Amino acid sequence: MGKQLRQRLGLCFGMVAIALFMACGVASNAELQSLNVDGELLRSHLRTLATERYNTSDLARTSAYLTQQLRAYGYDPILQEFGTGDSAGTNVSVLRPGTQTPDQKILVGAHYDTVAGSPGADDNASAVATALEIARIFANTPTEKTLQVVFFDQEEQQPNGEGLLGSHAFANQPANLTGLNSAVILEMLGYGCYEPGCQTYPPGLDLYNLPSQGDFISVIGNIDAPELLATFATPTDDLQTAATALQSLTLPVPIDESSAIPDLFRSDHVPFWENGIGAVMISDTANFRNPHYHQPSDTVENLDMAFLEKTATFVVERLEKLLQE
Repeated sequence: MGKQLRQRLGLCFGMVAIALFMACGVASNAELQSLNVDGELLRSHLRTLATERYNTSDLARTSAYLTQQLRAYGYDPILQEFGTGDSAGTNVSVLRPGTQTPDQKILVGAHYDTVAGSPGADDNASAVATALEIARIFANTPTEKTLQVVFFDQEEQQPNGEGLLGSHAFANQPANLTGLNSAVILEMLGYGCYEPGCQTYPPGLDLYNLPSQGDFISVIGNIDAPELLATFATPTDDLQTAATALQSLTLPVPIDESSAIPDLFRSDHVPFWENGIGAVMISDTANFRNPHYHQPSDTVENLDMAFLEKTATFVVERLEKLLQE
């Protein structure tokens, strides 16, 4: 790593480690009521989703479930088919128009496929269940901007060594990016760890004084969209109660330097970065915390449901802020 790059990353991550590891504030009772995350629904989705979602029939079954749930919430799902052979897939998306500026969109995305042999409860049923909850909550919650929820297929690595196929297929259609203000990508949200040393970091980040326990949610974003990242990092007086308080660790990333810390470029936020869209990836840090990552043991029983509910609430409340700005 060159000296200039080290200095740039050091400034970014050093500032984050010192200044942006924060707890959330307090929300009004009315806001909490309208933005209520249903923990039983999260569990129900997880029980249905947490089976291997790798081959064609698995993926078809899962996309059918997503479509069924979204229709029950009042949406008309859009199916985008892409690719051929082992790389064929189907993205599922819905739109809830805004009331004041419907031509301006905020996107929430999560991939629904798994690697072979893993039921993928954390990776990525935890995020898919949260995205379904977001779709349900905002189906009847008016906001100024339009909400788009997208379930991406074929995020995991394919036989030819590629991944992120669904999100690339989506972002490669210019019409999908028209009016898109920001993308919020959900990637593994349901695992916390609380023993010192249980939280690790990619090479390059382990040089900084970051938390050694995995009791926070990480948010990484392109360095050119600081306002978006700040939405997920800055405590305010009108967000969250103590009961649902969750710390977040935000990391601004120079998107033209993926070779420096490639682990920060492993999910569906990347195609949006490449197209100049401000995007964040919200994650429990995957294999840097969760020992069940990509394993048969990535089951619902090994999730931390209290942590997942806090994470879902964190995302919903900050998403509401983005949709109303």
